[in-house]
Amino acid sequence: MAVTYPTNVKASRMTAVRDNIDAGGAAGKLEICSAAYASILATIPLGYSGASTGTVSGAVLTLSGFPRSDTSADNTGTAAVARIRTSANVDVITGLTVGLSGSDINLDSLSITAGQTVTINSAAITHA
Repeated sequence: MAVTYPTNVKASRMTAVRDNIDAGGAAGKLEICSAAYASILATIPLGYSGASTGTVSGAVLTLSGFPRSDTSADNTGTAAVARIRTSANVDVITGLTVGLSGSDINLDSLSITAGQTVTINSAAITHA
């Protein structure tokens, strides 16, 4: 039997996720990485402090201020996985899939070259 949660519990959990992204004392970040997090390819800064980070509606946390970009990608490689971390490099969400469509993070190309601009147009996280 599948585990289910009422909407108010999902909203509370997603609010806790948002608050944990802010827990590092500054804006958190989305890191796009090569397989097994071997290399950080691009780092997208997130908003900071409550609604500036994102808003929760029911089971969905919609991150604010998009599109957001890394205007100079950190390394060259193939994007395979992503994570959301605090500014203090504490993982909040790991195991985000990266692909061209149908993934947690959808990019126009999985090939990232150091120095290029990488832009994310929108971001929403839905409670399972």
